[in-house]
Amino acid sequence: MGQGTSPSRLSLPQVTLCAASSVNVATTIRALEASLAQIDFAVCKLFTDAPVQSDHPGITVVPIARIASSHAYSDFLLAHMVDHIDTTHCLVAQWDGHVLDAARWRHDFLDYDYIGASWPQFSDGHDVGNGGFSLRSRRLMALCRDSAFRSCHPEDIAIGRINREWLESKGMRFAPRVIADLFSAERAGDVSSSFGYHGAWLMPQAIGVDAFWKLYRHLDDRGTIRQDFTRILKQTWQGPSKWKRVLRLILDQNFYRG
Repeated sequence: MGQGTSPSRLSLPQVTLCAASSVNVATTIRALEASLAQIDFAVCKLFTDAPVQSDHPGITVVPIARIASSHAYSDFLLAHMVDHIDTTHCLVAQWDGHVLDAARWRHDFLDYDYIGASWPQFSDGHDVGNGGFSLRSRRLMALCRDSAFRSCHPEDIAIGRINREWLESKGMRFAPRVIADLFSAERAGDVSSSFGYHGAWLMPQAIGVDAFWKLYRHLDDRGTIRQDFTRILKQTWQGPSKWKRVLRLILDQNFYRG
């Protein structure tokens, strides 16, 4: 644990907390810290090529080659991260996804090999789920390197849809949608009742507008919010600094668009 375990804190000695990134590393560290503030994990690992050192004693920085694209990120999660996992499960976080409330943890989450926020756009039963904040077993991660696994980008679609039936034939258990929504919110679910979340557009609601804005100002790649720019713009349109925030958002997105 590294910090000792308090009876009032959630202890997950069978789970490794992980994140991998070459951009927005400072905010990724803050996401890990937000999770570590509530839970004692077996270990927390940040995989990055950035020359950073975390001030948090619970975060171990693991040097890796630069993750130069989203495709490279998928490749790292599917083919390489498992080499660094010694626990039964791994909790994957990103700069815009982390634990919200440890009191919402359910011990039966560990009964599954994969849990991520549900995908409302799919209605065929293969709708779990988003990898940005996800719990996956080490045995599932190992199967993702099997020659029969059809590796592709994005990695969560590869796991949750393209290879789901094959993974289930190997004994892997995917959480049902109702459990997935209790675990995490993204395009579906509710941050007021989920254990964690993923998505920059949810951050103003999940952690508050001011807290989101502080994180946003530390992003080195502000283009990562492009897909949900309009939703974020509407949510930051409040408070005495709303004009400055809106102008900053518009200027930033014009810069990254150019």
